[in-house]
Amino acid sequence: MSFDAIDVIITKRDGGELSDAQIDWVVDAYTRGEVADEQMSALAMAILLNGMSRREIARWTAAMVASGTRMDWSMLDRPTTDKHSTGGVGDKITLPLAPLVAACGAYVPQLSGRGLGHTGGTLDKLESIPGWRASLSADEMLAVLREAGAVVCAAGEGLAPADRKLYALRDVTGTVESIPLIASSIMSKKIAEGTGALVLDVKVGSGAFMKDVASAQELATTMVELGEDAGVRTVALLTAMDRPLGRAVGNALEVAEAVEVLAGGGPEDVVELTVRLAREMLAAAGVDGRDPADALKDGSAMDAWRRMIRAQGGDPDAPLPRAAETMDVTCPADGVLTRLDAYAVGVAAWRLGAGRARKEDPVAHAAGVTLHAKPGDRVRKGQALLTLHTDEPERFDRALAALEGAYEIGDAPDPGLLPLVIDRVTA
Repeated sequence: MSFDAIDVIITKRDGGELSDAQIDWVVDAYTRGEVADEQMSALAMAILLNGMSRREIARWTAAMVASGTRMDWSMLDRPTTDKHSTGGVGDKITLPLAPLVAACGAYVPQLSGRGLGHTGGTLDKLESIPGWRASLSADEMLAVLREAGAVVCAAGEGLAPADRKLYALRDVTGTVESIPLIASSIMSKKIAEGTGALVLDVKVGSGAFMKDVASAQELATTMVELGEDAGVRTVALLTAMDRPLGRAVGNALEVAEAVEVLAGGGPEDVVELTVRLAREMLAAAGVDGRDPADALKDGSAMDAWRRMIRAQGGDPDAPLPRAAETMDVTCPADGVLTRLDAYAVGVAAWRLGAGRARKEDPVAHAAGVTLHAKPGDRVRKGQALLTLHTDEPERFDRALAALEGAYEIGDAPDPGLLPLVIDRVTA
């Protein structure tokens, strides 16, 4: 059945609901080039302004999944489970989490992305490991899963191509913020990935896409409903991103911190969130076995990490890149660090070379920021609060400019700081 793109646009412009047939047609026609970019831009803006019903979002997501291939892991002898984060500053949780869950008895097939702007990308982090490969075929993914229990790699061209095309369009037409389009973009890729269970880590705060709890809850609820409607057991946690996660921000710096966690150490917040998400992933997959905290302590998670890195061509024993230049940002007074803005730290790391402004830009794997104090910590005047890392010292000034006003010293911890885990959302 064929429709007229203008009629579809007008229906949504005037606050109407699109039929299943209209949605199937417009997503398919846009993917094939029959619906022009300017027409899809108008429809995306109408969706942003007027929203979508649960039925419309579910159908839109299903149409994007149907635009490409859906992966199938039914040949595996254990359940599959995955995690998706909406992105933040210092969010290296996938790195210790995937091998940890594998060590506890589930398979983790994870398709990850690259960083853009102030948020880091999992693939960029892992590519700081010499030899590690992000691009794998479906057969290679299966081989890595069977060998290591977990695989983290880039999505292939055949996975939800409608989303890839629409995402690029939303980025340049002011329609990124639409919750129906955000939710369907994330979930179409995760559903097409073929995992049986999914845990969503929806970040809240200055360093996150969702700045407040209410909008994060709306997004989390929408995505959980989409997953359940598609037959994927889905749970969401709302977690804090008003300050950076952990003490390392930047690609190789975050890999080193993830390895610390796998070795039984690492920052408390990274360990706590990794273990909490691992428990959620295992429960969603129906795996009732050993506790993830034990797998961190006994070395089995580290063993799974080493197998996973080797299976993708990496050398887990190779030295990670180190920046040629460093600069300390010192504390201006005695007291308690009451605030350290996640967004500002993310922008500073980006300006030091850790991030990219466009998808095709390279990243500097050694660049980033190390945190020597977290909000709530007591600090002394003159101590190093942050260390900036870069290979290009001319970048320091712009990074320092990003950090102006980003931290505050007071007499007592700020009672308004978000808890690490704010809420849990289920169907």
